[in-house]
Amino acid sequence: MRRPPRLRGASSPWLAWRSLCATASAIPIPAAPPHQTDPLSAHFSNRPAARDPAVVENLTSTLRALFASSPSHPRAFTLLKSAAFDAGLAPGALVDAVLSAAAGPHSGSPVAAVHVSLLSRLLTSLSRAGRASAAADAYAHMVARGVVPDVKSRTDLLVTTARCSSARDALALFAEMRGRGDRVDAWMFDALMRACVKEGMLEDAVRLFDEMPGAEIEPDQRVYALVIAALCKLRDADRGLHLLGEMKEAGFETWDFTYRSVVDVLVKVGRMEEALRVKDEMLSAGKKMDVVLATILMHGYCLRGEVEKALDLFDETLANSILPTNVTYGTLIRGCDQAGMTQKVYVLYRQMRGQGLLPSSHEFGLVIKGLLCDKQWEDAVSLCVEMADSRLPDVFTYNGLIRWLCQQHKLREALNLFGKMKETGVKPSVVTYNSLLMGYCEKGCMDEAVKLYSEMPVEGFVPNVFTYTFLMKGYIKKKAFDKAYALLDEMKQNGVSCNEYTHNVLINGICMSDRIYEVDEMLKNFIGEGFVPTTMTYNSIINGFVKAGMMGSAFAMYQQMREKGIPANIVTYTSFIDGYCRTSCCDLALKMLNNVRRKGLQPDIAAYNALISGFCHEGNMSHALQFLVILLKDGLTPTSAVYTNFITGYKDLKMMKEASKFYESMIKEGIAADTVTYTTLIDGFSKDGNVAFALELYSEMMAKGNIPDDITFTALTHGLCRIGDIDGAKKLLDDMRRLDVCPNALIYNMLINGSLRDGKLQEAFQLHDEMLNRGIVPDDTTSDILAGQKSPEGQLC
Repeated sequence: MRRPPRLRGASSPWLAWRSLCATASAIPIPAAPPHQTDPLSAHFSNRPAARDPAVVENLTSTLRALFASSPSHPRAFTLLKSAAFDAGLAPGALVDAVLSAAAGPHSGSPVAAVHVSLLSRLLTSLSRAGRASAAADAYAHMVARGVVPDVKSRTDLLVTTARCSSARDALALFAEMRGRGDRVDAWMFDALMRACVKEGMLEDAVRLFDEMPGAEIEPDQRVYALVIAALCKLRDADRGLHLLGEMKEAGFETWDFTYRSVVDVLVKVGRMEEALRVKDEMLSAGKKMDVVLATILMHGYCLRGEVEKALDLFDETLANSILPTNVTYGTLIRGCDQAGMTQKVYVLYRQMRGQGLLPSSHEFGLVIKGLLCDKQWEDAVSLCVEMADSRLPDVFTYNGLIRWLCQQHKLREALNLFGKMKETGVKPSVVTYNSLLMGYCEKGCMDEAVKLYSEMPVEGFVPNVFTYTFLMKGYIKKKAFDKAYALLDEMKQNGVSCNEYTHNVLINGICMSDRIYEVDEMLKNFIGEGFVPTTMTYNSIINGFVKAGMMGSAFAMYQQMREKGIPANIVTYTSFIDGYCRTSCCDLALKMLNNVRRKGLQPDIAAYNALISGFCHEGNMSHALQFLVILLKDGLTPTSAVYTNFITGYKDLKMMKEASKFYESMIKEGIAADTVTYTTLIDGFSKDGNVAFALELYSEMMAKGNIPDDITFTALTHGLCRIGDIDGAKKLLDDMRRLDVCPNALIYNMLINGSLRDGKLQEAFQLHDEMLNRGIVPDDTTSDILAGQKSPEGQLC
């Protein structure tokens, strides 16, 4: 038979298909009818055309000729596949064509196995080509015609149904197969279980495994691995362990992944010893420790709080040339953070970066948090800015850092970071704005705070209760209580509910001002609006009266508190103890302390500190020391405030040697000195003439991250001016400018006086001008100093 010539440039699938038909059947291709103008490929351009009976008959006759030559003619599948994929015949038409061609004149005869195999191959081809709908149609048509495709092709159908549709649809199709009594095998269970695990249908995967014995099918290696993985994800550690043992007993090799799954679930449910035992079994079976297994075990140690063991394992993996991954470092960073090992967190981050890896935004936030805990805020800011372009710091990282800076009065740095945040495309949140508002309000910069507040709606942020509360606290600090109170009405107009904390801020604010007499009326108004006062509310009012020296009013409020059934606590009584100590009535404070004990309340560190402060203020250091012994016996740890009171007491007695001993004891006990402690020492040594040591303390406090305030600088300026070092005192102004600390009038008065004393009249007036430019109002002393210089008979203060 002569081979027909090759068609050049034939782009029509129909022409290729007709060529196959002609070659397979050796029947010449009939010429197209004279009236036909469309190409033959138009018959197969869409599904309706492919159902043309004439076209199907053409395929059927060609297949019949092939089957007549040989029932398993190799050209038959090629022709059928071309009709399906190139010509686009409908799946049902393909099945009908095969069955019609196979039946011949005896239409009722059973379908031969060879033709079932042909249809099975067709089903496999459609399934593996991802044509799930066509494969499903073909399968349905086969079943309707009494043909059951082989297991392999039905497995392919289940796989493509799960991949292109869903595992649930594949399960429904599988149920239909089993309902008809069609044979199934382990491959089908494997395919379905794999699809279920992939889609998170873990219970269905386990159910399929449990149905295998009923289908008289033994699980194979793949099925065991899948069901163990599903059980481990469901945290069913007991059954996962049991099936691992069953898998080994069946003689199957256990894969690394299966071992790791079991170790992982045991770690997560807190059974670390068993996890280590399974790890040992894995290594005994000839498997090797890898980074995934090592990371799982590190996570287990961290969950148990045994971070040191996790770090030891980390060092061991490095020694064995196992390179850690992002997940490994992330696990250790989180573990060290939980354990408070902040320095190690930073070390791990540096190792990670040295390896060319990046942490997640959350883990990077932990690194920043650790640096802040260690008071390495400059490193934290630098690191954040360094990684900003990589988008590693997210809004939570920025918010945490900005809030910390604002709390530490480093507003300039916080604002710079805010600018960097917006520059790199990280959108701020209402928390960001609230933190900056807090910073402005703490610094007393209310104009800037109000400007930022007005920007919030423009930027799409709705002020919340915290926004208003920060503004209220700012106004209260500036003694602009009417403005703070006016914000309450603005809150209500904007639909923001006032919470208990906001009410208490206003009550506490008026108590700390010189308008304490208005607090009773304010409380009545708040109660009328639905506010329910708490112990904290009354404690604020009582403390306010105590601080104002109005002990009678404090007791009256205490009586009101009791009448309303609101219980007093140790804070309430501590206020009274503090009040008696402030009015030099330490004997009454002792009686109140005994009363507290009779009520079954345990005095806290604040109560003892109030007594110690009172006795130190009176210069009765022996009594103060007795209470230090008592609080230690009660199991309490002295705070920096307690030590500072002793330092203050000895400073006032000009016993700086004893003050130094308390400072040294404080450091030895690991109690960090704060700004107040350092300021007290600097003031004491400056007045004692030891300005050099005062300057050493100043450098030390800066190195430890304690920011001096205007009182610290006042003490240092006074000391330097006393020894005639006016230039050194002026240099402190530069430090204040750098630290964003506003000088007070007293500092400028001392500098102006010192300059005049040295005969530097021009410098004195320059300082006066600088004072005015910075918005610092000169007081009477300033005028007296300058007036004394102008008058020939005037004497310098």
